[in-house]
Amino acid sequence: MNVTETLDEALPTAREARSCLKVTQVLSRVGDKWTVLVIIMLRERPYRFNELKRGIDGISQRMLTLTLRNMERDGLVTRTVTPSIPPRVDYELTEVGTSLAGPVKILGDWAFRNLKHIAISQAAYDARNDPPRSPAPTP
Repeated sequence: MNVTETLDEALPTAREARSCLKVTQVLSRVGDKWTVLVIIMLRERPYRFNELKRGIDGISQRMLTLTLRNMERDGLVTRTVTPSIPPRVDYELTEVGTSLAGPVKILGDWAFRNLKHIAISQAAYDARNDPPRSPAPTP
């Protein structure tokens, strides 16, 4: 067997490459910080839009709208509109969204348990790798 044949065997097929791209897209969505925070909140119960906005510190109305729209498109949440004045809109995890809530909680618990270790490691890395800053010139 020559080098070209070996390389051809090692390269992914077009189908495998498409599958990898799709998996990357899914992981990008479910790994997004806003998606994770929405899932954490919706694990408890359905929420209205403004309840979610108040419960997720730092999220803008536009970002929450985009996040919920993408999660609905991906089948992670359902959006239920109840006719009233003003209309009531509730968001709830789907079965697939609920199945994701467990792994998200495990990852969140891991992050919480390791916050101190990560902060110490970051500080040590920064101390080793950040060049010393010279004092600002005086006018």
